[in-house]
Amino acid sequence: MTAIEYGDDILIVDAGVMFPENDMLGIDLIIPDYHYLMEGDRLSKVRAILITHGHEDHIGALPHLVDDIVAPIYGTPLTLGLIENKLRESKHLHEVELISFRAGEVLQIGPFKVEPFHVAHSIPDCVGFGITTPAGLIVHTGDYKFDHTPIDGWPPDFAKLAEFSQRGVLALLADSTNADRPGWTESEMDLLKGFEDVFRHAPGRIIVATFASLISRVQIAAASAIKFNRKMAIAGRSMRDAVKIARKLGYLELPDDLLVDLGVAVKMPANEVIIMVTGSQGEPSAVLGRLARGQHNQLSIQEGDTVIFSAHPIPGNEELIYRTINQLYRRGATVLYDRIAKIHVSGHASREEMKLLINLIRPLFLIPIHGELRHLKLHAEMGKALGIPDERIAVVENGTPIDLTPYSMTVRDRLPGGYVFVDGAGVGDIGWAEVRDRDRLAQAGYFFAVVHATGRGEMIGKPQMSTRGLINEKEQDDLLKGAEETIVRVVREAAAAGRELTAGQVEAALNRYIYDETRKRPVIEVVVV
Repeated sequence: MTAIEYGDDILIVDAGVMFPENDMLGIDLIIPDYHYLMEGDRLSKVRAILITHGHEDHIGALPHLVDDIVAPIYGTPLTLGLIENKLRESKHLHEVELISFRAGEVLQIGPFKVEPFHVAHSIPDCVGFGITTPAGLIVHTGDYKFDHTPIDGWPPDFAKLAEFSQRGVLALLADSTNADRPGWTESEMDLLKGFEDVFRHAPGRIIVATFASLISRVQIAAASAIKFNRKMAIAGRSMRDAVKIARKLGYLELPDDLLVDLGVAVKMPANEVIIMVTGSQGEPSAVLGRLARGQHNQLSIQEGDTVIFSAHPIPGNEELIYRTINQLYRRGATVLYDRIAKIHVSGHASREEMKLLINLIRPLFLIPIHGELRHLKLHAEMGKALGIPDERIAVVENGTPIDLTPYSMTVRDRLPGGYVFVDGAGVGDIGWAEVRDRDRLAQAGYFFAVVHATGRGEMIGKPQMSTRGLINEKEQDDLLKGAEETIVRVVREAAAAGRELTAGQVEAALNRYIYDETRKRPVIEVVVV
């Protein structure tokens, strides 16, 4: 999510989500921290939200964003179709103005002239933006790769990039996702041969797992299904919705007689079926995760099935993915993923394409975006190798403002903020403190005690204690007996010193005792009544 601000006018480019990392226990999603836009009168200055394409990491935060920001959302027809479906699910659709455009059009939004240009990616109808501001021309690539033979037959608009260069580009904001990958990213068309090899040798059903919005991969699977006389079924609501929208808008060509209902597919001969499913990142609640555990209500893995993971693991998801693969093998399936079969290519530019883009654009200033800090750094090094001075490259992390004039770039101090966690129905009400508590609970469990005492500091009866996840049942009695003795000692010491007994005193003593006995530091909660 990027905000471009000039005077009293702000444009937002994209509003995506991020998957939680392994240490973010219980967190469903992460959305951008847009508190900056909530300060002062900036909300009233937002003129538009421009969307480059329909992947979750670019549109997923929109249902949360539109709770606070009232501005029209601009996108290409397929992108808007996916956004419309997302906003309908979150019951926000009636509140938002959606404005469709096509690559090559010119949009005048306040003082900004916005020129969307077509780029190739792993979903059709992707664009970057040339944004002419009173200070100069900014080019934002979105996600891109220089695919000369994309599956939809629509290569990137090289002519537009060259035209921007002729005008003079103040700043290039360019995708850095594959900055550590040498060479050129392979074309989507190269996957056709890989898929056909799988279809040619698969003895039974073929189950293809990919992102719901990876429309080009559905098209490739469909082409192979047609060639090898298989019918296609789709499992997973999000994928069914994406396919329906893409077909309706003409971005996905699937003959009517190719598609069959999932209930029909499970009764057909195994070698006549292909099933598209969600769950390529090992998500437990997705179709493939439920199949791996034997918990899907219509489908089950059977001997002879071939499962294709047609997606690259998102960093942090590897453990989930490999666990799912092992479970699928255990149930008798053959599993193919990008390390052992040609069934996935990236949708992002590799190093040689990134260099070509910089040389095409020749910007005054380079601002690497998208990817981790290591990718941004590598992208910056490429820029320097191509002749852009170090002082004209800004490697910044989220929340950092950059001031641009026609002749200068100033990187300002990073603003306070960070990740905004989506936790169930809550957005932003769970922070790192709660996540750290969850981590402590996961690592060492908890210990809970209720102590009844008189005003004179004398204990009434025995303390009530319970533990979870701290110690096994056989050793629990000894631990609780020692904990009771510790509590009695603290109560007596408080009474002898004439101090009021507090929960903090008891917790500190229990913390020392439990660590001495177990070498663990559980979450300890004490209530003094």
